[in-house]
Amino acid sequence: MCGILGTINFRTLQNNEYKPLMIHRGPDDQSHLKIKNLNLYHFRLSIQDLSIDANQPFTYDENTIVFNGEIYNHLSLREKYGLNCRTSSDTETVLQLYDLLGIKMLEEFDGMFAFAIYDSKKKSLILGRDRAGKKPLYYYKNDNLFVFASELNSIKAIIPLNLNNDVINDYFFIGSQFQKNTVYKGVHELKNGHCIEVNTESLNIKEFKWWDILDAYKKKKIVNFNEAKEQVTSLLDIAVKRRLESSDLEVGTFLSGGIDSGLVTAFASKYVNKLKTFTVAFDGTYNEAPLAKLVAEKFKTDHTEIQIDFSNLRSDFESIISNYGEPFFDSSAIPSYYVSKEAKKHVTVILNGDGADELLGGYRRYVPFSKIDLFNTPKVIKNINKTILKALPVAHNKTSYYNYIYRLLKLNSQSGINTYLSTTTDIFTGFESYFKTNPKLLDIKRVFNETCLNMNNGLDKIMYMDFATLLFGDLLVKMDIATMAHSLEGRSPFLSKELLDLAPRLSSGLKVNGKTTKYLLRQIAKETLPKEIFNQPKRGFEIPLKKWIDGSLKEILEDNLQKPNAIHLDFIDKKFVRDLKNRKVNVSDEKRAKMLYSILCLEVWHNTL
Repeated sequence: MCGILGTINFRTLQNNEYKPLMIHRGPDDQSHLKIKNLNLYHFRLSIQDLSIDANQPFTYDENTIVFNGEIYNHLSLREKYGLNCRTSSDTETVLQLYDLLGIKMLEEFDGMFAFAIYDSKKKSLILGRDRAGKKPLYYYKNDNLFVFASELNSIKAIIPLNLNNDVINDYFFIGSQFQKNTVYKGVHELKNGHCIEVNTESLNIKEFKWWDILDAYKKKKIVNFNEAKEQVTSLLDIAVKRRLESSDLEVGTFLSGGIDSGLVTAFASKYVNKLKTFTVAFDGTYNEAPLAKLVAEKFKTDHTEIQIDFSNLRSDFESIISNYGEPFFDSSAIPSYYVSKEAKKHVTVILNGDGADELLGGYRRYVPFSKIDLFNTPKVIKNINKTILKALPVAHNKTSYYNYIYRLLKLNSQSGINTYLSTTTDIFTGFESYFKTNPKLLDIKRVFNETCLNMNNGLDKIMYMDFATLLFGDLLVKMDIATMAHSLEGRSPFLSKELLDLAPRLSSGLKVNGKTTKYLLRQIAKETLPKEIFNQPKRGFEIPLKKWIDGSLKEILEDNLQKPNAIHLDFIDKKFVRDLKNRKVNVSDEKRAKMLYSILCLEVWHNTL
């Protein structure tokens, strides 16, 4: 896990200029190499092959790489292709395989990665990214200049950028950037499963897709329970084992009270004696520590309970949010930051359960989509639901059955992309009339429309959209920034090469069965975890956002709303925001908190410009 940066046709940055940019991503070494008009910079967090021989930029056979991430199966690939390497680093494996196979090497990799390879013969720079988009990569281009980096903040620090107001406007509804889009004009995020090739002389760019999860969704479905159970169990075991073995440092696990992290811990404990596990408990929220302790006791782990009271939230908030380099709505970024900070005191590598919900059907909102395709509800039904909603009181209790029914009616009264947004982030959806310019949402609408054309059932559609939107643009970004802020590497066994190919081929009934979410994984958990665990509902970090908005964050919110140059005033009606703050808008307490929090995060980001 590292940070990478590069420029074409730009001055060479001095040590005191580039080293501070991403030293948090690579505290062990910061190095630079100039090749003609190309500058490559690397920030190393040493995990595989701790020697200086594995430092980057790394050159083999006149090609040079800067690499961020891990290839967990790289040693078996060395054996398969007869590679003769001088280091034990996966970076050298990647560069030798590029020399042998070209970009088709990516099909062989089980890993998380973002890289830039300078091909001296082709005089081109190839940028590539892993299947899920675990490791970030952004790039900027104009007529005379090309820049890439692991973080938006690094690009912003070395070149002047202009804001992209269309993307900011979309943020109020999506909650993050969508796929290639960023809040800066000329800056793009390289999509997961994609590569670009940049000619270092002309700066012409070719983009191509090397992997798409949609291809797996189109394959014949696996319906046999025993076959599916055996495959998922075997592949998860392999994924965990690889992620443990491909580290020269100790590896621990995040252990909540849920089945995802519980299974990861169960499999990991087979290969590590006294595995280090970490559980967090937050004041004012559901405490999963007792459930996590049951798992830790069963597998005899070296367990640490981390109590977080958010007493420093007011003073830490702006620095936490500004790490993202973009307006970022997900409030669980805050506990993720604190958890990572504490875990780093014990380990440098941590396993987590990211991806299990989006691949294996873990969200409660998947249940109705498994019964009926709510994206194709007839217009007359939508109108009836709108009428019913007007007569019903707003639901305030997030966990109540009434709230579940209320939200179901609400999403089933929406059309098109609003149906999807109302069942996921659900920030300002339904309040478009209070915006000075209607959100365009062009790219997410395009992907949504393509999804509806290419898939036949509602569950596949919403799970594919979650993979392309929620996982890529939110959850993986959240954990990458939160962990790397503390030089901690997070690894996700559920996002292994093999599971990414298998999970979309599982039939709907193996993911959601009746009202049971993540059905297949729960059956595996029955045979593995304490009985108190496998029937627990999906919770994630239960954030006391309503309490924060009216408490520890209230003063920061007030200060930002009252600024004469507040950026949200360029987009949203001022009176509406004032009414929202004063509880004069008919929305649930939870939605009000989310709306105000999204504005606050936008302002905090804008304050750093």
